Amino acid sequence: MPELFGHTRARVGARHALITPDNHVHSSVPGISGATAAVLVSPAMGAGVAQTLVTFQSGGSARVAAGAVQTFGYVMGGGATVSIGEKKRRLGAGGYFFCPAGSEWSLASPKKGTQVTLFQKRYAPLPGARVPRAILSDQSRVKGTPFLGDPAANLQVLLPDEPGFDMAVNLFAYQPGGHLPFVEVHIMEHGLVMLSGEGVYRLEDSWYPVRAGDAIWMAPYCAQWFVAMGKVPARYLYYKDVNRAAL
Repeated sequence: MPELFGHTRARVGARHALITPDNHVHSSVPGISGATAAVLVSPAMGAGVAQTLVTFQSGGSARVAAGAVQTFGYVMGGGATVSIGEKKRRLGAGGYFFCPAGSEWSLASPKKGTQVTLFQKRYAPLPGARVPRAILSDQSRVKGTPFLGDPAANLQVLLPDEPGFDMAVNLFAYQPGGHLPFVEVHIMEHGLVMLSGEGVYRLEDSWYPVRAGDAIWMAPYCAQWFVAMGKVPARYLYYKDVNRAAL
């Protein structure tokens, strides 16, 4: 029982973090009731995004007022009815929604144990660009493509690649042994959650074994690389900031 000796796989540094399910401590989040919420990534650690895992009980709900913050939500398991303005849809596992800044969103009638990962950030308007629109969809409707031509790494882009959007959320699936083709170093930060499988993530000069349920934060210019290991595919969901000038 390693917990008796204070052991953990978690690491939180100035430029990256790994938080495992064993580390979760629940917080009270305004607008969410009948649920537990674990804030896994936030500006408190230096991030520009908040990543929260919400687990609903029967009768739980969420209602978040319109404001400067935009929200992407991904249903990890279970199901619930999500409304954004006049749009409403029942979302099951793999369903997702995007609520732009200036709009209210709500979640109702969740199955017991429904889990939703939220990525939230303040919207940075771009003069002359059309503002983002509300989206209610499902990953099954998004065609995947081999990443840089590699069939062992499949990428699904869940949000439109349009100038008005200042955030992107993607799904990456790797066959066992599949990996990123090189160590990436770039201006975009990431919030990430492992959905299934296992592998090893390089973050700067450290290598971490990771598996389903683990959350990762990567600051801008954090050197990063991933390889899938084990006997089943590895999948993760990740956020990045996009489409805005450095200055």
